[in-house]
Amino acid sequence: MKKLKLLSLSLFLPFIFGCSDNETEKDYQVEVDAAVKNIHANLQRDLNTDVPSLSVYVVSPKGTYFGTVKGTNGSAVTPNTYFRFASNTKNFTSTAILKMMQDGWLKLDDKITANIPGTTVPYTPDVADWDFPNKNQITIRQILQHNAGIYDVTNDDSQYSINGETYGDYMLQNFPDHQFTTSEYVKVLKDHNLTYGAPNTVYHYSNTGYSILSEIIARIYSEKAGATKTYGNYMYDQIVGPGSKRPLGIKFPELATDKQLPSPYVKGFIKYANHNEITDQKNASAHTGEGNGVGTMVMLTDYIRTLMKGQNVLYASSAELMRTSKGPATTSGYALGCANFAGIGYGHNGATEGYLSLMTYDPATDVSVIVLLPYWDLSSTANFTKCLNTLNVTGLEIKKVLGY
Repeated sequence: MKKLKLLSLSLFLPFIFGCSDNETEKDYQVEVDAAVKNIHANLQRDLNTDVPSLSVYVVSPKGTYFGTVKGTNGSAVTPNTYFRFASNTKNFTSTAILKMMQDGWLKLDDKITANIPGTTVPYTPDVADWDFPNKNQITIRQILQHNAGIYDVTNDDSQYSINGETYGDYMLQNFPDHQFTTSEYVKVLKDHNLTYGAPNTVYHYSNTGYSILSEIIARIYSEKAGATKTYGNYMYDQIVGPGSKRPLGIKFPELATDKQLPSPYVKGFIKYANHNEITDQKNASAHTGEGNGVGTMVMLTDYIRTLMKGQNVLYASSAELMRTSKGPATTSGYALGCANFAGIGYGHNGATEGYLSLMTYDPATDVSVIVLLPYWDLSSTANFTKCLNTLNVTGLEIKKVLGY
């Protein structure tokens, strides 16, 4: 499957379907429903095809609302439907790094070749295959900011490709059950001298950079636990599992064989120029730490709201750092695994085969918005861009409907 280069549960929250006696709340639900229906209809018109569904879940001081529209060939979506939330995972990875910072387990401005505090073990393996370009100059903070210059081997074929495909796409197409590792990615960087430039000289989105962060998280946790641990172990134990501050049913599959989504789930859908494809069974090991997350709209809402308010595993000061610490080469609103979507809020978006989503929280208005569009139109680049833009259009329109 050829991808386009991207532009860049235990807790249940009740939701309102306009059942309050308050007439204003009833009107808000009606208006949310109408807005989602209109946006969905406009997208179908622009693409000249059926769009399976479009859904939005919003929590605000005025109430909690869910709006969804199902296309002719779509399936019903609820706030508790699972889906792959892709690069929203990067915000969770940033949370893990910042929690480790709070706990004194790492320093953001340490070079990734430095030793883990209190140990003689480096953050990254000190072996020849990990000697990729500029490694000795790169800090943890720079990777979070996409200012490290680390080439993206799963999302960029401009400097290196195999038969016209990125390394990640080629391997997934030809070896769909391959167990990916960060070590193989950095070996590709080393063997082909791949880089976007020296740290802090260029901003370039990099999935590979976040894969390296997942390796750092695993190595630090292994040292602190005195046993071999993975990125997924840390996320479960410290960020989303039963023992975390805000337990959630979010999952971060790391094994190539772990392809089945929890039930109920919505399937992703891709339209190509000459055929269509359903996507739900996926080898997520290719995207550990940068795009392997699975959850629901309710779960993402609870996570992003409590995180940004300093009510989750991060202090309020750490959440502020996540929102504001931009790199010197950054010209967008991207900070530490966190983007600023103008007029919508802070958070991330995600795109993985057949799934598009947006997760934001606006501290100024106390409004969180989750948008889910389980659809890619790859019949043209312009059509895919229209799908991606629908996320922001929906977020902005829903906030407008609610008077924000």
